[in-house]
Amino acid sequence: MEHAYAVAFVWLGLAIVSAVIAHHLRVSVALIEICVGVAVAAVATRVGKAEALGSDLDWVRFLASCGAVLLTFLAGAELDPAVMRAKMKEVSVVGLIGFLAPFLGCAAIARFGLGWNVRAGLLCGIALSTTSMAVVYAVMLETGFNKTEFGKGILGACFVNDLGTVIALGLLFAPFTYRTVVFVAVGTVVLGCLPYLTEWVTNRYAHRTAAIRTKWVMLVLFGLGALALWSGSEAVLPAYIAGMVLAGGAAKDEFWIRRLRTLTVGFLTPFYFLRAGTLVSLSALVSAPLVFFGLLGAKVTSKIFGLYPFIGLFRRERNERWYYTLMMSTGLTFGTISALYGFSHGIVTQGQYSFLVATVVASAVVPTLIAGMAFTPKHLLVGMEALGTHKVSEDTSREED
Repeated sequence: MEHAYAVAFVWLGLAIVSAVIAHHLRVSVALIEICVGVAVAAVATRVGKAEALGSDLDWVRFLASCGAVLLTFLAGAELDPAVMRAKMKEVSVVGLIGFLAPFLGCAAIARFGLGWNVRAGLLCGIALSTTSMAVVYAVMLETGFNKTEFGKGILGACFVNDLGTVIALGLLFAPFTYRTVVFVAVGTVVLGCLPYLTEWVTNRYAHRTAAIRTKWVMLVLFGLGALALWSGSEAVLPAYIAGMVLAGGAAKDEFWIRRLRTLTVGFLTPFYFLRAGTLVSLSALVSAPLVFFGLLGAKVTSKIFGLYPFIGLFRRERNERWYYTLMMSTGLTFGTISALYGFSHGIVTQGQYSFLVATVVASAVVPTLIAGMAFTPKHLLVGMEALGTHKVSEDTSREED
């Protein structure tokens, strides 16, 4: 047990260091956590202490997975149903192009430029076609764009983009079995009943029994996550849909959402982002840097050239178009999941897997840094700071009551 406490001490210490660095650099803490994870893993490997980090410990992997699931749920809960209905054309077009452009471009580069076989090339296209819901939501949350129709539109497009990735992975590689049917059937029933059951639990027990609504939501998320993994899917997919389902009801309780964010961002997501960084093998990148830069360039440029003209149909202001495009160029959760799936099933080699993971992690950092430093549409945040201060005051009064 003392080893577990020691490992947790190290990881939370790295999380605090990341938060301090992010504060001074004025960038997203999620990105700094990834970079710190890469640096620490490289140093640990250099001194022969890579295993001491505990990245492969079951409980660390579980906490990291919980962070991804809850962060994805919160991202779904931030979507305003009215805004989504009004932006259906935008999120559908941007999300679909955001998937197709890098899927085709990166698959072609891997197959004909790097000489990977057909299956490995297709897996590369899938892994690099993603948009990181976790990173984008973390950035939206820190900047305040999650409260704007602009930010909600980006989150909606991210969902459509990643849904295309999941479907492509399933159609091309994952076997369609009775487990898939069971997952879809049970998931549909549970998600269909979730708003009504959550409302009943809230009205009957909330504000009387300690955090019962949080326990109820986590019960459902873990149950659906276990069912998704059993069927060959991923736990974050039903979590996002569950968030969307509750967005019009229970998730409108700002105070409850703030408390759930505290649990998620304060404790769980550092394990997810730091661990994502530790998965990168710098030695593999140093041995063949052109492969890494080729894949990263293929992902980002295909996203930009594919998305920018279409985003221009919906956003006229220059900074808004570039910020939107660069946010859609990120990747992390589904990218690493797809790469790991390919490696576990012998579709890609360990070297190819390392390049894919490194590219996915880099795509979470580079476009987001550029977007934050050069293209943040600050005019959309006018008035949000004052509103945020007022809400904090209200929440503090409510918590004291």
